[in-house]
Amino acid sequence: MDRREFFRLTALTTLSATLLPGCASSGSSSSGGSSPTVSSPDTSPPSNFNGRKTLLGIDVLEADGFSSLQGQRVGLVTHKAGVNGRGQRTVDVLARAPGVKLTKLFGPEHGIDGNAAAEVAVKNARDVRTGLPIYSLYGATRRPTPEMLEGLDVIVIDFQDIGSRSYTYISCMRYVIEACFSLDRPVRVVVLDRPNPLGGEKVDGPFIERGVKSYVGAYEMPYVHGLTIGEIARWAVATPGVLEISEAQRKRGSLEVISMRNWNRSLLWNQTGLNWVPTSPRIPNPQAALGYAMVGLGCIIGDFSHTYRDQMHFRFIRYGKRKSDDLISALGSSVPGLKLEPKVMPDGTQGVYTAVSNWSRFKPTAISLHMMRQSCLWDSTNPFAQASHLERDLFNKHVGSPNFLNELRTQGAKIDLQRWMTRWAGDAEAFRSRTSPYRLYS
Repeated sequence: MDRREFFRLTALTTLSATLLPGCASSGSSSSGGSSPTVSSPDTSPPSNFNGRKTLLGIDVLEADGFSSLQGQRVGLVTHKAGVNGRGQRTVDVLARAPGVKLTKLFGPEHGIDGNAAAEVAVKNARDVRTGLPIYSLYGATRRPTPEMLEGLDVIVIDFQDIGSRSYTYISCMRYVIEACFSLDRPVRVVVLDRPNPLGGEKVDGPFIERGVKSYVGAYEMPYVHGLTIGEIARWAVATPGVLEISEAQRKRGSLEVISMRNWNRSLLWNQTGLNWVPTSPRIPNPQAALGYAMVGLGCIIGDFSHTYRDQMHFRFIRYGKRKSDDLISALGSSVPGLKLEPKVMPDGTQGVYTAVSNWSRFKPTAISLHMMRQSCLWDSTNPFAQASHLERDLFNKHVGSPNFLNELRTQGAKIDLQRWMTRWAGDAEAFRSRTSPYRLYS
């Protein structure tokens, strides 16, 4: 698979009830007691799952009689994975909600139905079931225009994120909040919270540097951010400078996050009791969501790839004509908690499956960093030194550090990875500290 598949085939495309300026929360942050203990996030929920099923923000909103939306003209920003705990579309739930007037829909990258490929513009349309207009936020514009927001009292955002900075739904959310808050008569924003499939304890990876923010890096945060989409929204609205709007606009805007019930930071997706709905064509399951965080960055430049045909999305890594044994010898002991399992496919393609053997020790992005250095060892020309301007631009936007790329270009395999990982670990702890007041779950 071509190394640029990462960008073409995936999405490069939220304080309990304490009020902060422009920011509120409703619902419960209860963890719901104990839950099964697992060493890996890759297993599926057992058929006899006996934990307390996580109640999504949309479920909590419905259980509360839609009180936050009563008498309001509502716009909904959502996608294919925007469903309640019973698998019903949030679109349909709000369309039939008593006292709620759902009037407009908005879709992000991949569209509301989730079928559009990455980086493909999506046109405005009309929802077949409800007849409501769908305004694309990944077409002629990436943020709702004043005309699109006209006549609305509130915008509801319901996205399933996957926990990595470059996945564009959190970028879409930022743009929507900015547009709503910038109006002379601000539109209130309500975020329906959902689990981070990687849990809320891992904060890891390259920290984006100032000057390289983009739609695939809309926040200054580590690559694995460790927050729910509702928590990101709370932090962004409460912290000056995160949103690109004036202080007056930020302070007069209104955000409410409907928090989940029966979720805590230690819960991975397979412990929630929820069914996964594909968030984009190349994230068909939670295993791919984890893989996106693990190996995506390592396949931007060089000959590493991360998928075999339409299988093992972001979990099968291979390099050129190298054998499985070569990959295991080179990378097998590089990352604590990671196990590389040899795979030989029917057509003879060899690679390894990236399995997590010890989640508590595992740092998701570390394997990508080792893949980058290994690329320099296996390619004497140094692929980073030979990278085109487009490849360098994509690398910097996703990894977030031009200085790191410059060192790869000049030092190659001699790069001091440990120094960079130590630096980013410090950045991660600082980010964790800065965002802790806006966490909804223990």
